[in-house]
Formats: sequence, structure tokens, C-alpha cells
Amino acid sequence: MNRKLIVFVPREALDRVRSALFDAGAGRIGEYEHCSWYVAGTGTFLGSDRSSPTIGERGKEQRVSELRLETVYPEELHDEVIAAMRAAHPYEEPAFDIYPLL
Repeated sequence: MNRKLIVFVPREALDRVRSALFDAGAGRIGEYEHCSWYVAGTGTFLGSDRSSPTIGERGKEQRVSELRLETVYPEELHDEVIAAMRAAHPYEEPAFDIYPLL
């Protein structure tokens, strides 16, 4: 069964995160590779006193232009795909969702 990964990335990190995901085995649909979809939006966050934000500063709410990146991957590659996403993502705590595809 496949899963869908949705991750929110700053625009400048898009290609790095996509490449890491594809290298880990994500983005394959039938005879096609490097399949993904993305759209622009605004992410918000407020870092605690113990945070180390990549963008902005702790204790101050930030509004960041981000891209919602979606791709699919086989569930047996879950650990590899998530590890690749975390390693390539610039944020201390990347926001992401995973959905099973039926």
C-alpha cells in the first residue's frame, strides 16, 4: 500500500527536500518517477524559549512563505523516506502529515 506525505517547506528548500525524498524511493507512480505536487501558502509558528528557529526568533510569532509539498511512497519505505525528509529539511521541527492511500 502507498502512503501520501505532505510536508511544508520554505521555497528555497524545495528542490533539496524533493531530491532527498526521491532518492529515498518516494515519488513513483506507475511508470513515472519524481512525481510531486506543491502549492504556496503561509506557515505560522511561535518558538518557545528552548527552540532554535531557522527563520525568525524565539518568543516572536513568525509568518513564513512556504510550499505544501505532496508526494507518495510505498509503506515499506516509510522509515527511509521520513529520515530523508528530516535530514534535508532546514527546520528544527518540520510540519508534515502522512495518509494511507487505499
